[in-house]
Amino acid sequence: MIVTPLDSAVLDSKEQYVFYHKMIDFTLKELIVAVQQKQILNEQEVLLFKQYCDLLLYSIEAMRVKYMYDDEENMKVDLTDSGFPNYLEFRYLFNDLELRNEYLGKLTNIDVLKEEFLDTLLRKKEPIAKRKLFQASSIVYYTSAKKEYIFNRFVQGKIIEAPPGSPGQYLVSWSFYEVSHNRPFVCYMYFNYDGSNPHKDREEIYYALKTVADREMAMDSMAYAIDKRLPKVLPKQIKRVDLGPIHNVFAKDENEITHAILDGIAKKTIPLESYAISFKIDEVNSQSEFKEGSFFSKQIFQKWDTIFRQKYVFAPHRMIQLLYNKTPEIMNKLAKAPIQIADLKMK
Repeated sequence: MIVTPLDSAVLDSKEQYVFYHKMIDFTLKELIVAVQQKQILNEQEVLLFKQYCDLLLYSIEAMRVKYMYDDEENMKVDLTDSGFPNYLEFRYLFNDLELRNEYLGKLTNIDVLKEEFLDTLLRKKEPIAKRKLFQASSIVYYTSAKKEYIFNRFVQGKIIEAPPGSPGQYLVSWSFYEVSHNRPFVCYMYFNYDGSNPHKDREEIYYALKTVADREMAMDSMAYAIDKRLPKVLPKQIKRVDLGPIHNVFAKDENEITHAILDGIAKKTIPLESYAISFKIDEVNSQSEFKEGSFFSKQIFQKWDTIFRQKYVFAPHRMIQLLYNKTPEIMNKLAKAPIQIADLKMK
């Protein structure tokens, strides 16, 4: 049974942790491969997208280790148009690892714990107590997890040379975890620079992005805010990827795709591990430039074109059939026909 206080489901058994973490790990890896194969993002964008997804996967694996044998705390999975862990879970990981040394000092010595495990299993022929398993998983968690690899609310990528043929000379990427949706977004900005080297102003550029582009908002508003904050930066294209929701048995949102899957699971026409992934790309391009300001301090601004939105759905073959039957109006408005990915097989 999954308890559902407010907008979160609590994973409260080992079986649920195993099931959920395998599903998230599997679906994200399938998504990365499919996005690359179908060239939904270009080669450089896919490389950056994979790096942000790797941070997500690392963080979710750290959560798995943290909670597996913990009787007092339970991990919360967001139910409102997400499928990902509640944002606070990432915050808790980061806070834990800030205090790593303090926690490690309180844990049982690893050699002592090994001796106890061997004595219990080999001499007493008894199973290891859950309390001891929690001690062991805590040691693994605090000694192996690294704070710098945890997906934070805002993750800044570096300024790099854009590939030939790009809308701008330079490319900068960033990612954020939208707290209101509890799911990740990945952003790319192609830009020209009024100067010799944008890296000289990188701290100013990074600060501006973190200040005005760290949440979901209207793309033209975000583009204008970045443009205004950074006089030397001339944005030419901004692209935002909305990663999710991951529609699965843990979801309880009002999304039609989620409802179709939950209905199929309830009627036993599809298996419990059935899933689909929604994926959206919003893009805005500079149409032209204009100058604004006084005679002595004019700033160049971009005139932005209409926002271009593309929607995709990734799902196994059986799910695609189901969604065409249950939600044909959604399927027919996608940028591409639903993209087939592999079934998740649970033993």
